[in-house]
Amino acid sequence: MGNEKRTKKNLLYFPLGTMGRDAVYSLINSYLLTFVLFAHSLNGAQVAAVTGIMIAARVFDALNDPVMGNIIERTRSKYGKFKPWLLAGGLSTSVVVYLLFNARLQGWSFVWFFALMYFAFSITYTMSDISYWGMIPALGSDSDVRNRFTSRATLFAGIGGMLASILIPVFSTGSGAIGGSTAVAYGRIALVIGILSPLLILFVLFGVQERRESVSAGKQKEKFSLAQVFRTIARNDQLVWIAVIFLIQQVGNGLVIGGIGSAYIYFTFGYDGGLYSLFTTVGMSATAVLMVLYPAISRRIHRKKLMGIMAAAAVAGYALMLMSMAVPEAGMVKFGMLVAGYMLSNFGQYCFYLIMMISIMNTVEYNEYKFGTRDEGIITSLRPFITKMSSALIVALTSATYLLFGVTEYTNTISDLEQQCAQGIISEEQKLAEISDVIFGTTGGGYSGVLAAQSTGLLITMTVLPCTLLLVSYFLYQKKYKLDEEAYDRICAELQK
Repeated sequence: MGNEKRTKKNLLYFPLGTMGRDAVYSLINSYLLTFVLFAHSLNGAQVAAVTGIMIAARVFDALNDPVMGNIIERTRSKYGKFKPWLLAGGLSTSVVVYLLFNARLQGWSFVWFFALMYFAFSITYTMSDISYWGMIPALGSDSDVRNRFTSRATLFAGIGGMLASILIPVFSTGSGAIGGSTAVAYGRIALVIGILSPLLILFVLFGVQERRESVSAGKQKEKFSLAQVFRTIARNDQLVWIAVIFLIQQVGNGLVIGGIGSAYIYFTFGYDGGLYSLFTTVGMSATAVLMVLYPAISRRIHRKKLMGIMAAAAVAGYALMLMSMAVPEAGMVKFGMLVAGYMLSNFGQYCFYLIMMISIMNTVEYNEYKFGTRDEGIITSLRPFITKMSSALIVALTSATYLLFGVTEYTNTISDLEQQCAQGIISEEQKLAEISDVIFGTTGGGYSGVLAAQSTGLLITMTVLPCTLLLVSYFLYQKKYKLDEEAYDRICAELQK
């Protein structure tokens, strides 16, 4: 098959494989903590234990990524080195996710089961994630072709994640919850996503053809060594810098949807999953345009200049979100400012994400140029490594924010009401009415309601902190990352010789 024909076929099938995977990731990364707090009765020590487990598992997951990348790098089979792990990881992840969201346990029994399942997810999803994204350098080394694969794959990843972000709040929170309670709703959502994800992976397994190294060449490689994994990463100065920059940017980028955003929306506008869904849908809609147009934009505007434009857009968006604080009434004006600001900031953040993705992948040729080996599996494992390290920091920052502003005081009460509804003790109407009283207070004094200072604290955290981290990553990229378009093309030309 000719290179152009193969590229067109790969561009069709490869992106489809990640839609279900990213729906799974959205479910875990954006809604797991919400599910735990709103669907289980846990005391303060148990909430702290769950938070500690999530942080520990994500750190373990991040450290496991380079090891998995090395294992994939040394895999030799007639199906290549990526596809066997993609299949194994996709199937096992679905089983783990289903069990995690369908356990009807409470208290410490749930905490221990949660620990087992969450660490299992860390292992199974890593198999799938690194093997999927690790294929991109093997699908083409031309800069434009790689941009097309990256933008197309992130487009479909964004579609999968966006659909999950839109539908999960609608069908799990408030009056639209499936089965009348959050616990039942999340269990059924996990079942649907767990079935769809492996089915979509089949497009990659049977439709994509990557460039493969020969088996005999693979026999010449060194034996597995954990020290060699980290030595490969540490000696590549451009890879180290882009990893640090990407980590800083990703922490800021994930704070809004990591839990702080949903808490602020519910506490300010009411316990309605549809409102939070609208917030995330409109906020992420601008990124769909960027996903489609990025290859064309990247051919006309160099990455460092583009980052400057997008940094300005993101800062303006965060400023608009913060200005909504000046509107006293929680109505459409305040909500509209919040949504418009998030859309603008997310547009800038997502462009940063695309640039970081390509910047990491371009260090493959830099590694080959300097050291004679591509080490695709190890290098591309840095992207999920950074994503998971950032998610661990996001969980820590989110939990700290919840404790600082007293969020768990309200979520524990709401969780008890959700459990009573699921057990048939109270009706769904009674549950929703009491939750409204918990948030906004009652004239009789039964509930005091969320204080204005608490909501304001959440808003400041989800605007000022992400904006600061974005600007830090921007200035570091401008100063420390040297593989711009001209440098990369020069390296590829030397390798061709």
